[in-house]
Amino acid sequence: MKILTIDVGTGTQDIFLYDSRLDIENGYKLVLPSPTMMVRQQILAATKAERDIVLTGVTMGGGPCGWAVNGHIASGFRTFATPDAARTVNDDLNMIKEMGVILVSEEEAGSLHNNVVRIELHDFDFQQIEKAFALFGVRLSDLDAVAVAVFDHGNAPADISDRKFRFEYLDQRIRAENRLSAFAYLSNQIPEIMTRLQAVADSAKDLRTPLVVMDTAPAAILGATYDPSFRDHNRVMIANIGNFHTLAFRLGPSGIEGVFEHHTGILDPIALDEYIYEFAQGTLTNDRVYSDHGHGALIYTQESLSMDHSDFNIIVTGPRRNMVKNSRFRPFFAVPFGDMMLSGCFGLLSAVADVLPNLAEPIYKSLNANKGHNTEPWQLD
Repeated sequence: MKILTIDVGTGTQDIFLYDSRLDIENGYKLVLPSPTMMVRQQILAATKAERDIVLTGVTMGGGPCGWAVNGHIASGFRTFATPDAARTVNDDLNMIKEMGVILVSEEEAGSLHNNVVRIELHDFDFQQIEKAFALFGVRLSDLDAVAVAVFDHGNAPADISDRKFRFEYLDQRIRAENRLSAFAYLSNQIPEIMTRLQAVADSAKDLRTPLVVMDTAPAAILGATYDPSFRDHNRVMIANIGNFHTLAFRLGPSGIEGVFEHHTGILDPIALDEYIYEFAQGTLTNDRVYSDHGHGALIYTQESLSMDHSDFNIIVTGPRRNMVKNSRFRPFFAVPFGDMMLSGCFGLLSAVADVLPNLAEPIYKSLNANKGHNTEPWQLD
């Protein structure tokens, strides 16, 4: 069995090819620039060349590419975009027009003069990944599934904050299915509000294999649970400190006991330590996080989490995990299967086993070779 997993972040896209015939440590892996960083470079090159640009394709991750669009317009050059591509920068097309982006139809985009630099937007390009593997003699024509993780705020109504909308979505999923893989979907079951997940599915229409999509942060948290160093602890806090977002879950015998999400760029080590303490104690409130320009916090149990330094019950993963290297709580840095950068990919693999149960047995056999679990480790019976 072979499954391709891709975890799309702000800085990198992390790719792992699972082969059930191999120990996971021997699976092929790639850590490459993220799609938004690649688009950013294309836009910067167009700005330097003093050429207009047209953005087509689907909605993808913004951030760096959105900032490059702003810089391109500020430099006096035109930016044309189809509506779906424009939503990469902002879901509100009126705001897009106010920025100076010129909205065009697909037909109009195709008829623009030849001096316009054409840039296609997507988070997932299977053909590109397939070519990269092919350079090393690895074929992807016999895959049993593909899994892709992206961060999705969801398509919030104009009068509702993106932060509130996403956090309400997290709460709803936890209450509906108290397990981390509740944030994973088959491509034909994606909620309508999750437009970036749907855009990934749209980019993969030519795939001849099942596609599973998932939110990046729960995928990283789920992957981190496969680090064997804390397999015997039945109550933990696991935080994914990403380039843009920091998300933490409290996990225990009843499943997910709490969730907290903030913007990494707003936090410093002292503030993050304080949030960790309050989250563990059960005193962190949703209003406190939201008023600090974060997403929110919800705690589903009255029981506090032990802060005993002798017990590795605060686990950290993510590309900016060094923010807590000097934390007074001495968190444990998870390295599932020896590679922190692939935590999201391992989480995706675990989610595939849940979403596609016909593939579960060999996946769990590989993932749990050193743990003794037969299902997702924090999945409720």
